[in-house]
Amino acid sequence: MDRHTEVTPSDIQEMNDGVDTWVANDFSGTCPVRDVLDRVGDKWSVLVVLRLGRGPERFRALLRAVAGISQRMLTVTLRGLERDGLVHREVFDTRPPSVEYSLTPLGHSLLGHITGLANWAVEHEADIAQAQAAYSHKHD
Repeated sequence: MDRHTEVTPSDIQEMNDGVDTWVANDFSGTCPVRDVLDRVGDKWSVLVVLRLGRGPERFRALLRAVAGISQRMLTVTLRGLERDGLVHREVFDTRPPSVEYSLTPLGHSLLGHITGLANWAVEHEADIAQAQAAYSHKHD
């Protein structure tokens, strides 16, 4: 079954509409795409945003939920996401103090896009594996 979607010229134009000014400047200056991808393009940020999309989480729960992430990397990732306005950090006055993380409205607006990408990755996992195997067979 072919799960690929036909992309029309108007689809391509729609995807490129936001980039025209940047292209007109010969790709110089600040690139909002690059700036956003610097933050959300790494696997840890994507996984943390996806997890927080389910609801607020405490640090230790996030650490357990995001397989393979170290405590230090989770701290760095959360600080970056907080700095960029995607994650809210709330400290509760308990003994010992507890901290809960949640998505901000801006983080929620990103969630739909990341979820779309995650769903695409799951849907096309076999296609990508098949293409990689064919490439390796051809180039080995």
